[in-house]
Amino acid sequence: MTRTKSYATLLGATALTLASAASVFAADLEFYFPVGVNAPAVETIQALTDEWAAANPQHTVKAVYAGNYEETTTKALTAANAGQPPQVAVLLSIDLFTLIEEDVVLPISDIANSQEDKEWMAGFYPAFMSDAQFEGKTYAIPFQRSTPVYYYNKDAFREAGLDPEAPPKTWDEMIEVGKALTVKDDNGNVTRWGTRIPTLGLGGAWLFGGLVVSKGDVLTTETGIEARMDTPATLASLEFLLRLAEEEVMAPGGITWGDTPKAFLEGQTASMWTSTGNLAFVEENAEFDWGVGFLPGGDGPGAPIGGGNFYVFQDTTEEEREAALDFIKFMTSPASAAKWSIATGYVAPRPDTWETPEMKAYAERLPQALVALDQLAYAEREFATFQRAKVTQYLVDAIESVVTGNAEPAEALAKAQEGADKVLGDYQ
Repeated sequence: MTRTKSYATLLGATALTLASAASVFAADLEFYFPVGVNAPAVETIQALTDEWAAANPQHTVKAVYAGNYEETTTKALTAANAGQPPQVAVLLSIDLFTLIEEDVVLPISDIANSQEDKEWMAGFYPAFMSDAQFEGKTYAIPFQRSTPVYYYNKDAFREAGLDPEAPPKTWDEMIEVGKALTVKDDNGNVTRWGTRIPTLGLGGAWLFGGLVVSKGDVLTTETGIEARMDTPATLASLEFLLRLAEEEVMAPGGITWGDTPKAFLEGQTASMWTSTGNLAFVEENAEFDWGVGFLPGGDGPGAPIGGGNFYVFQDTTEEEREAALDFIKFMTSPASAAKWSIATGYVAPRPDTWETPEMKAYAERLPQALVALDQLAYAEREFATFQRAKVTQYLVDAIESVVTGNAEPAEALAKAQEGADKVLGDYQ
């Protein structure tokens, strides 16, 4: 009898110990994700979030759809500065320097420090890790990454007597092809432009980086304290944008980012430069045969890398950090990343994802998805510095002033460089 009671007592104590251990390692996660609450991507990201939660019932996770990237970063910083940060968030890769300066994120390499963790981090494409690291530490993990690519209407190519399987590779070819694709009515009014490159706002600045890379230069370096706005490469790039309009290949004046996919789908332009993140949208809505190519380059291929990374915030418990890391590993796993890439068009950030049966079938069905992957070999990090918003605005203003006819390229770029140097001087 005594032995039975002792055994029961032992079992009860063990159960209490296990329950106590489970509670210690339980964590409530808040996950900020940059998308409007009604956007199509919400369904996929919520399904993935729910799948992780179901597999980890000791934890809870709440996905917060906080608007676009800029709005999400603002909300995350506000919450962090108020002492209530999200445990994990997807924010722009180029926000790295801002988040470091605000001292609100942890280096993920500080918590993912086992040999297995190190091998996991080494499994991402180096191009995507290039803007996730600073001073020898990894601060972020790539998730929804992209490069812009050249989308084109193959039916329009055939109509113009062009090879639908041979998109232009150089700036000169782009102008030659663009002239053939531009259509005018009997009154001389353009009814379809040869191409469309957004030139306004942050989207315009991102694409401008691709022009510069194709001329063998970069707009910023990994230090976060150098902006290269007034160089031979930036001058050539800005002059090329003007040349497109002057030769009636692209509409004159500023061109917006948001309206560009719509203009392509409605036949207002025969080609466009935009993110691979629009692949799923174009596939779903295009009523014509379409293709994708590398961005035509000045002296060779070149593109900027863009998109968002996972960050883990400070002012969190050890249990929350461990849970956040596990969540990130799940979201970037081959199965999850394949679901996300197929649903959106973003480039899966790890080679092992592309080896899954789902991604192989996807690439066979939609070979356009492989173009951005191949273009990674010629891609460079996006414009990013400390005081990014302020510094980038000088570049945005320079591009906009030139394409709208209010300034000359050399003058605008010199002014932008002066402004950027003044801001970044404090960091040098």
